Amino acid sequence: MKTGKLTKTARSNFITYSIVIAFFIIIQIMSRTVGISSLIKGQLVPICAYIVMAVSLNLTVGVLGELSLGHAGFMSVGAFSGVVAAISLQSFVASDPLRLAVSMVIGAILAAIVGFIVGIPVLRLHGDYLAIVTLAFGEIIKSMVNNLYIGIDSGGLQFSLLSNKLLLAEDGRMILTGPMGLTGIKTISNFTAGFILIILCLFVIFNLTNSKSGRAIMALRDNRIAAESVGINVTKYKLMAFVISAAMAGAAGALFAMNYSTVVASKFDFNTSILVLVFVVLGGLGNMRGSIIAATLLTVLPELLRTFRNYRMLIYAIILILIMLVRNNPTLRQLLAVFKNAVKKLFTNLKTAIEKFFRKKGGDVNG
Repeated sequence: MKTGKLTKTARSNFITYSIVIAFFIIIQIMSRTVGISSLIKGQLVPICAYIVMAVSLNLTVGVLGELSLGHAGFMSVGAFSGVVAAISLQSFVASDPLRLAVSMVIGAILAAIVGFIVGIPVLRLHGDYLAIVTLAFGEIIKSMVNNLYIGIDSGGLQFSLLSNKLLLAEDGRMILTGPMGLTGIKTISNFTAGFILIILCLFVIFNLTNSKSGRAIMALRDNRIAAESVGINVTKYKLMAFVISAAMAGAAGALFAMNYSTVVASKFDFNTSILVLVFVVLGGLGNMRGSIIAATLLTVLPELLRTFRNYRMLIYAIILILIMLVRNNPTLRQLLAVFKNAVKKLFTNLKTAIEKFFRKKGGDVNG
């Protein structure tokens, strides 16, 4: 029984990897042959960033079972720290891909540290209380960034809070200018880096959920009292999932920020956290493949609806409502299951017919 379950899980993970790899290959082939529109090309890096955000939040909401509304705060930490690191390393690391990788690692580490500091007191709460506190955390991060000034010169990095009191040398430049955000960013993010980040995040999450720690985390989600009664350390495993989720969001933030020449703190507000939560809910709690598909479709959809101008967001909202109704309608779900089984049976019969045909043909040749 256990072996069958593991085999089914491995098959599901393989399908998820295959979908991501197939999407990457198709985009690469199209870009080198028929070409892709500037609209889609400009959305590739944001799609990758939002996919990582969705699967990382799904680790907290779907696997751990805790509602977090401050995920954009971790993305913000990774974005601003990653860009500061990239600009600081510009004269030391000439290679753009290497500098991007280092910046994403730094963004992930700092976001993980912030996640650890926030998670220790926050994860003692549950349900609505946890959601409210994480929402407040996201707003605090945005407020801090709006009042932070960072510059760099020959003496190194300089910081100032609340007002710009930096005295930079002649060779210095401002990196973060309070409410004006990050300016003059060299865009070094690319689709390949986003694809690699998605694969790494999926690898970490799949291995975590299939490990002893992952089973402990899911046990806490299902019944905390029962899990605690058998010796599972509640704080340890909840904090583990929360910190890993924050680290992935930080890496996604660094990737996202270095795709634009200017980034402001308002980009990582409450609306962004809700948007990522919508990806998770529509894709299915604990369903990483669903989060990937939902993040991709719902990131591209608003851009495809730009031709409707003033009615764009209205149509977008109606589509979201219809998707939710379809996903939660038992009749439609049963019809979908019947259709899926019919297609599966059709392919099985087709495979059997082809095997019989070639077996018969081989027998006729031998005869």
